[in-house]
Amino acid sequence: MGQVKEGDVVRVHYTGKLTNGEQFDSSVGKDPLEFTVGAGQMIQGFDAAMPGMNVGDKKTINIAPEHGYGEKSEDAIIEFPKENIPADMKLEPGMPLTLNNQQGQPVPVIVVEVKEDVIVLDANHFLAGQELVFDIELVEIV
Repeated sequence: MGQVKEGDVVRVHYTGKLTNGEQFDSSVGKDPLEFTVGAGQMIQGFDAAMPGMNVGDKKTINIAPEHGYGEKSEDAIIEFPKENIPADMKLEPGMPLTLNNQQGQPVPVIVVEVKEDVIVLDANHFLAGQELVFDIELVEIV
């Protein structure tokens, strides 16, 4: 089979954690994740870790925010008119919601603050601004 190179379709098991050890995702106990190396299907730092691996290899990588989900953007903090929220919906800071963008696609947001006329929402990816740690095991080169 050889080593992984750009363009290969690979299957991996992974566990994603924050630097404090808090786990946010894992494929362990599920089917391995399949993707094409270098095709932009994965965050940049994960993709870049694959070339040179052999089937059965395991590694732990740290991914800086700029090679993961980016830094938090102030442009992703939005004020949403309260009048567009059902009157019976009780909103609290930290509460997750889903809005639809202009193309009708769902966008997950977190309630930051509830003001008199607006709700302040954060549409940044929940991992934006975080350094990520991934344990990766190459299961197969397809």
